[in-house]
Amino acid sequence: MKTGKSWTIWRNRVILAMIALVCVANGLYLGQVPPWRQLLFAVVAVAAYLHGRHLISRRDWLVLTVAATPAGFFMVPDFWNGGTALLTLGVFVVLPWLAGRFRGQQAALVRAGQERVARLERERELIAERALLRERARIAADMHDSLGHELALIALRAGALELASDMTERNREAAAELRASAVIATDRLRRTVGVLREDRPGDGRAPTEPPTESPDESVESLVERVRAAGLAVEFHSTAGPLSPLVDRAVHRVVQESLTNAARHAPGAEVGVEVARDDEGITVTVVNGAATGTPDPSSGGGSGLGSLRERVRLLDGSLRAGPDGDGGFTVTARLPESTR
Repeated sequence: MKTGKSWTIWRNRVILAMIALVCVANGLYLGQVPPWRQLLFAVVAVAAYLHGRHLISRRDWLVLTVAATPAGFFMVPDFWNGGTALLTLGVFVVLPWLAGRFRGQQAALVRAGQERVARLERERELIAERALLRERARIAADMHDSLGHELALIALRAGALELASDMTERNREAAAELRASAVIATDRLRRTVGVLREDRPGDGRAPTEPPTESPDESVESLVERVRAAGLAVEFHSTAGPLSPLVDRAVHRVVQESLTNAARHAPGAEVGVEVARDDEGITVTVVNGAATGTPDPSSGGGSGLGSLRERVRLLDGSLRAGPDGDGGFTVTARLPESTR
């Protein structure tokens, strides 16, 4: 590849040298040149222009200087004859060659500008596509957090109705069907969220302003609603008022953790604690071992992955895993305010 390029450079230099030498030879004894040879100057000028336009290479000036050497030799015995040859070289080779070179550089600049515009357009399209994917991921996360939580509470309430002592057998069957429908709806929601979250981008930057869809309930109200659905939850908070972004993240962490407890550990007691210290906000949700039958289709969800991404974007951290007593613990560390 390199040898071929070198050969092309040398070929271009030889062509330019031949054009210059022909012009110098034709310019000697100009007063004795017949008319048909005078037309050769036009051919040389066109060839020099095309060379400068399409066959630009480095050190072409050196080639033209070497080609002018014979005319310099003729200036010693015959100054005017050698000077005429140099003049014809300048007029019919150097000037057209410079014009061609200028035109070639101008065309190269135009092509570079067009390529830059095309590249900027592609970058703009990629940025727009990333924005769409980011919005799709945000919608998927909110769908899972909100709808999944509500469906889990529906299943929890239906399970409580099944165990109620004052229920008739027909009503008990209806409650069982309701719980099964909620389980199916949860599974379909999880699959839909999985599709929406495919190729989810992450730019590593924290949101610059609170989302428009702020939660419509506090963490205390969320816990009360879950208690009313039949889940035993103990709540304790010493954090006080939080910034909108942190408050939303705390709400989502508690919501998703309670949803998972209702699905995977039915009948277990759950403890929720939100505390503030010098390093930020700590959210801890602990549930004990299940006393009932877990939802068989509740595995493999994306809720914890969504939580980790949400906490990471706020420069926080999240740990989730089983504890030694057969339960499960979710711990989130969040800064008091985002960048």
